[in-house]
Amino acid sequence: MFTNRLYSFFGHIQQQFQPKLLNNKITIGSLNQRLKLLSTTTESKYRYSFTNGANDKISNEQRDFYEENGYILIKKLLSDNDIERYWQRFQDLATGKVEPNPLLLLQRELATAKQAIHERNLYKVQELYADDVLFEYCRHPLVLDIVEAFTGGPNILAIHSMLINKPPDAGTKSSRHPLHQDLHYFPMRPADRIVGTWTAMEKITKENGCLSAIPGTHKGEHLEHDYPEWEGGVNKLYYGIKDMKNVVGDRIHIEMERGDCLFFHPLLIHGSGMNRTKGFRKAISCHFASSTDCHYIEIKGTIQEKLAQEILDVYHRRARSFMGGDSDNMTYKDLWRNRSRLVRGEDKIGATTS
Repeated sequence: MFTNRLYSFFGHIQQQFQPKLLNNKITIGSLNQRLKLLSTTTESKYRYSFTNGANDKISNEQRDFYEENGYILIKKLLSDNDIERYWQRFQDLATGKVEPNPLLLLQRELATAKQAIHERNLYKVQELYADDVLFEYCRHPLVLDIVEAFTGGPNILAIHSMLINKPPDAGTKSSRHPLHQDLHYFPMRPADRIVGTWTAMEKITKENGCLSAIPGTHKGEHLEHDYPEWEGGVNKLYYGIKDMKNVVGDRIHIEMERGDCLFFHPLLIHGSGMNRTKGFRKAISCHFASSTDCHYIEIKGTIQEKLAQEILDVYHRRARSFMGGDSDNMTYKDLWRNRSRLVRGEDKIGATTS
């Protein structure tokens, strides 16, 4: 942004005062060369974010913070009207006022898994692309403008989306989410062109289970994950990092107000504690990837294979139960192509079937 302003300034000088500059042996050409060098030097220190010329939605200070810590928190990004709209849609789905699309995944918490779906046991809604109202979040211009700074361009896919309704803990501590890296779920690379968003739908504190994270861990490796051996168990597909002994850094808690939005790198180690209050804790989230730079990878034989097979098993059962289809030949890549949606620009890599 600074260098862009300098270019504009010296462009004006070129028109108004070119003779004087030439007499002083300072040419516009040499100034342009120096400014380009300054711009290149400035950008070269950024690995995880881009300005993309006109994209000035985040400052260099915010970029610096993301580079160092792996996340930034944007206060009050979404309006109360936006949040209320998502909130009402969740209630309508939970109470049966709105018939859910069969592709929308309604998930109960472990402690109430055998009960019928209702407002107090519906803890997660996934595949928001199957609901026009909730998917507005993933298409929100204010969200995408900032996402673009991390995906590196205007071609953006929404690859995973959900609304989380963390319930009061039932005494089993199963409302905890172990420390993990979101990249463990994704068969896409490079990680640096993927970003997660997590928006508070109400005041979120340490007491009701805010996110916690270890800043700077996005600079590390993709670590092996598995189910933690916790008393009381853990919700299905809630994998955690298997061995934390080599992870360096102190965990912080990220408390948020309604409408605040967290943007974070998929290698950032994070999780959430149990909800110790009597109320629910709602947040809406989406992960985005560049549809220009990202590509699918083969996860067979990697540390992701176990989780991938478990996720595939879940979707095979759903396909047979709700859609009557034969999905046994679906691969993990196919699943992610089916759930990904283009939300801005063009799909340059054929990442989605939609």
